[in-house]
Amino acid sequence: MAPPAGAADDKSLGAAFNRLPGPQKVAILLVVVVVLGLAYYFAVYMGLSGEIEQADQQFTTLQGELRTAQERQAQYISQREELLRRGPIDRENLRVLPERGEIATFLQDLNRLAELSGLRIQLVEPQAEAVEEFIVRMPVQLEVRGRYLHVVKFFWQVSRLDRAISMENIEMKEPEFEGEDTVVIVRVLATTFRRAPQEEPIPSTPQGAPGAPPPAG
Repeated sequence: MAPPAGAADDKSLGAAFNRLPGPQKVAILLVVVVVLGLAYYFAVYMGLSGEIEQADQQFTTLQGELRTAQERQAQYISQREELLRRGPIDRENLRVLPERGEIATFLQDLNRLAELSGLRIQLVEPQAEAVEEFIVRMPVQLEVRGRYLHVVKFFWQVSRLDRAISMENIEMKEPEFEGEDTVVIVRVLATTFRRAPQEEPIPSTPQGAPGAPPPAG
């Protein structure tokens, strides 16, 4: 029985390869190795290299996003700590210089302290507000009657209030005698303050728009 054609060809190729000189055999083996290496490089390594490069780019991007997130977290923690630290200071500042007028509360405080000091208020006359750059002055003209020590006590009690108060233009009339007591009448301008409202800037009207002033010249 004759051997198959493929087996015969393999044998003939093998026989032909065996008959070749040694250097030719080495050259053929080198060519085969190079071909196999190139096939592996283009079929396997190039694909893996692209995936590795893409993964490196994603890793670099994620590292940048992580650094940004860490910086934002550090800023948030710093700002939160600053707010917590400034909270009591801001509340104290609002008591000293409130944002709203609260003139009714101010008048109630003056009346209460006058009664506690033993004085009688004869005049309470709020004056016009005076707006300055950062504050608004709210003056009240007072006239109180009582003993001198009661007047001193009243001024001391006013100085202990949380909000900023200025006692100005103090005038003392001639003392009067009520039995063994010496009574004085004192006029004083009691001024408290509030924060000036922050006005938004008025946007400028562009040239040529309705209502815009004509160009100079």
